[in-house]
Amino acid sequence: MKNNFSPIHLIFFVLLLLFLFVLIQIEILTFVFEKLGLPPTLGLAVLLLSLFGSAINLPVMRVKSDAQAQEIIQPPFWGLLKTPMQPFRNETLIAVNVGGCLIPVSLSIYLFSNSDLTLSSAILGITIITAVSYYFSRPIPGLGIGMPILIAPISAAFVGLLLNPEHSASLAYISGTIGVLIGADLMNLKVIPKLGAPFASIGGAGTFDGIFITGIVAALLV
Repeated sequence: MKNNFSPIHLIFFVLLLLFLFVLIQIEILTFVFEKLGLPPTLGLAVLLLSLFGSAINLPVMRVKSDAQAQEIIQPPFWGLLKTPMQPFRNETLIAVNVGGCLIPVSLSIYLFSNSDLTLSSAILGITIITAVSYYFSRPIPGLGIGMPILIAPISAAFVGLLLNPEHSASLAYISGTIGVLIGADLMNLKVIPKLGAPFASIGGAGTFDGIFITGIVAALLV
């Protein structure tokens, strides 16, 4: 049986955890959690769950494709485990990522339910970031959908400050996470069968890039 564990990836994972520990010690992440109205222990739990959840993809459906298989270039670091890439057989498995989708969405619902944000401001903020994300997202043959990483956080921060200065952090997080999920991922599902990729994950960019980092950085900027 092939061993999917990689010493290099494990070392990177440990160093990443140490880096997070340093950030917590200098209270940067604590500051973000406080701005979002989260107790530090709950904020840390969300962060760690998102980290480990980024390695979990829940299959949703398979879509047929006549596209030719594309060469897939993985990032230098692909998490704790080296994800075995399956050969493309004229269909794409679409999954939902736990750390990059389900947890940020759950946190967004929690923040909205425990704040004085109005539904209209939340919908407007999400709509704006959805449009921005859809405009800047691009299909990557053989891999999925990508977009410049700082576009969404900066846009979400402006949205939070302009629409509701008193609750800008919560609105920035909600708009950023849900907006990117809809605009970059869900609205581009129609192009997935054309990419020749064996696998596509909604929110699968991971925990510290893509959807989750959008919300954290957006909340930090306001």
